[in-house]
Amino acid sequence: MKNIQINHAQKGFTLIELMIVVAIIGILAAIAIPQYQDYIARTQMNRAYGELSALKTSAEESLMRGQGASLTDADSVGFTSSTLLTNNEPSVSFDGATGAGTITGVMGNEASTAVVGATIEIARTTGGTWTCRVAPGTGGWDDSFVPTGCALSN
Repeated sequence: MKNIQINHAQKGFTLIELMIVVAIIGILAAIAIPQYQDYIARTQMNRAYGELSALKTSAEESLMRGQGASLTDADSVGFTSSTLLTNNEPSVSFDGATGAGTITGVMGNEASTAVVGATIEIARTTGGTWTCRVAPGTGGWDDSFVPTGCALSN
């Protein structure tokens, strides 16, 4: 008599195995998505701060040449545009006599909802010292969104 061997090899995944994989993916997504959104908000704030900080050089040069009175808008300091700022540009205001002034950008337009309405203000004193202050936005603001080198204003 021959010994007949029947092969009952499993072909594919069971339903319970698939459900476990879907549950694990769901848990990972629940953790990762909010972290990713925070990351996006932080990088957008840092990008806007970098774009505004780049204008300090042009402002300093104009002030040194005695053209501070002409620093009244973003074009006067060489700003082109930003998709993160309201109206695509910051407001610029300098006193030509003292050299004091501000470059202010309000987050809006294509910025993350967590930082919409946040204001980045880079100010120059009469002594030539630059400071940065950030006012929180109206969305899901978190203090970790403040760029390095800036202080949070209350």
